[in-house]
Amino acid sequence: MNYSFVIDNRKCIGCHACSTACKSENSVPLGVSRTWVKYTEQGAYPNTKRYFQVTRCNHCANPPCVRICPVTAMYQREDGIVEFDKNVCIGCKACTQACPYNAIHVDPDSGTASKCHFCAHRLENGLEPACVVVCPQHAIVCGDLDDPNSEIQKVLSKNSVTVRKPEQGTAPKLFYIEGHDLNLTPTAAEHLSKEFLWAETPAAYRNGHAKKSASTNGTKRKSTSGTAIRRLAAQGHPNGGTVQTGEREASQMAQVAYDIRHALQWHWPVPAYLVTKGVAAGLILFLAVVHAFGLAKIGGTLAAVGFFTSLIFSALTSVFLVVDLEKPDRFLRVMFRPQTKSWLARGAVYLGLFSTLSAVWWGSEMLSLMGVIGEISPELRTAALVAMIPFSLGVTVYTAFLFGQAEGRDLWQSPLLPLHLIVQAVMAGAGTLLILNLFAPLAPEVFSLAKNGFLIFLTLDLLVIFFGEIAMPHASETAAAAAHKMIHGEFKSYFWGGAIAVGHLAAFLLVLTNVGIGMALGGVAMLVGLYFYEYAFVTAPQKVANS
Repeated sequence: MNYSFVIDNRKCIGCHACSTACKSENSVPLGVSRTWVKYTEQGAYPNTKRYFQVTRCNHCANPPCVRICPVTAMYQREDGIVEFDKNVCIGCKACTQACPYNAIHVDPDSGTASKCHFCAHRLENGLEPACVVVCPQHAIVCGDLDDPNSEIQKVLSKNSVTVRKPEQGTAPKLFYIEGHDLNLTPTAAEHLSKEFLWAETPAAYRNGHAKKSASTNGTKRKSTSGTAIRRLAAQGHPNGGTVQTGEREASQMAQVAYDIRHALQWHWPVPAYLVTKGVAAGLILFLAVVHAFGLAKIGGTLAAVGFFTSLIFSALTSVFLVVDLEKPDRFLRVMFRPQTKSWLARGAVYLGLFSTLSAVWWGSEMLSLMGVIGEISPELRTAALVAMIPFSLGVTVYTAFLFGQAEGRDLWQSPLLPLHLIVQAVMAGAGTLLILNLFAPLAPEVFSLAKNGFLIFLTLDLLVIFFGEIAMPHASETAAAAAHKMIHGEFKSYFWGGAIAVGHLAAFLLVLTNVGIGMALGGVAMLVGLYFYEYAFVTAPQKVANS
């Protein structure tokens, strides 16, 4: 068995019968939808045309939502249906970031992931999905792709079909007959108006507003196709992908007239967790490398202070992770019933081992300092610090692989991300030492290394940001659109004012004062700027349409 859908756009009349049948059959709450109909309109009055598209889970043959789920709440059945178990879901929302189609939402009643599940309960009783039964035009066909005599195979054999975002490699099994590019490609038509056909759109949902402007030098420009508009958007066009054509914008020739709202799923706790995790791992990584390579000797006092500070930030990291869950009481399922392919589950293991070892060595150093046990030998301390290096690196870079599984956010797919996280961690670790120096003065050689290391990695971080987000072209249109939002759009104040001005330039100048409190303030400025950068980096891709 290999269940699949075909939508015949030649027949669809945009009546929403499928949407309402889905809500009724599956008790879908208000405010969210498993199946919905998107309207787009093309042309300028009176020469216009409207296109409809039934949109839902694609039940991909290679579903990224299944791989990223840390507790197997999202899973693929033997018959090809991608199903979910709300009784297992912890509400981490990773699956919503992994889906390139905006097909998964958080159920406001259960606080768990939810989506189309092919009306599996009906199939198991010999019935077709509710949307198929209710469609007045028989525009929705479902069936077994492995059965050559099934209706869906006959339809597919006679018609040319398209799918959404084939470049993602998910092998979607929701096929469209005469699927139009304006609907299939999320960024082909902009959400320009304050209103849809029957509703006002929330400000957070709109990509922009239509604005009239005069033609350049009184000369009308030729109309620009949707493909050309998207190409300009991918190149970072300053108008967010709109091109002036006389007194109207070319993007007005193709705009969304009706769609459903998709809420942002990852908020401030995620960028905060990236900062605290960077400090926790970076501090130990810095001390371990300095000691292991003989650049400076780390004594018992500094080791105890370092491990204790790292533990505090590890604890904060765990708090932010739990706070962001819709089902925080289920958090321990990540450890006790992990889905081993998920980098969220793997990261929890790395973080747990790192925190446990840090606690053991901090406790040992404290007992030694209090005279409860004998003095820890330099060889044993060296072995302990060296042993922490792979765990520090694991805690640092696992997020890059987690973001790599979030296939709905192309900006996070950068191959530079593991390197960038290591640079950020060392920068954060050195900056934290400059802050700690106010309360527990460092040995001169350690202080010098912390200062110089901070300045070097602060500069490296700026270079990685410049080449990774500004200078180099991005690999996809949606990644370019997210970078444009981050650098030139609604997040530019976070990026330029927070990350660059405060987190890099001010931090650099404060450390150059060579005054203790000034250098500590430089470390604080760096951490503030790092949060602003992570906030823009995490939020901007979520503002790019996926449906």
